[in-house]
Amino acid sequence: MSHDPLSTVFAALADPTRRAILERLSEGDATVGELAEPFDMSLPAISKHLAVLERAGLVAKSREGQRKYCRITATPLRSATTWLDDYRRHWEANLDSLDAYLTRVQQTSSEEH
Repeated sequence: MSHDPLSTVFAALADPTRRAILERLSEGDATVGELAEPFDMSLPAISKHLAVLERAGLVAKSREGQRKYCRITATPLRSATTWLDDYRRHWEANLDSLDAYLTRVQQTSSEEH
């Protein structure tokens, strides 16, 4: 089953290890070995996490000699943020309407007593 890009980004962000990798990369480029240091897992396991992040477009790799460097790419994060902001605005508007309604109901109830 194929997923749309937004689903792929959210699936990649669902894992705490991948989020930690992105957090580290937000500080600057790093090698796979440097990214693996804080985790109690093998280099192949970290590479699998990086592959998921690459498929989502969140990480890009480059090679300098023998070393592979990873860097964060922001475009998919912007798309996810835009999507979340749209829903945030929608729910805030709905909650504001609910708040106004409940205020009116409470005022009506208070006036009747």
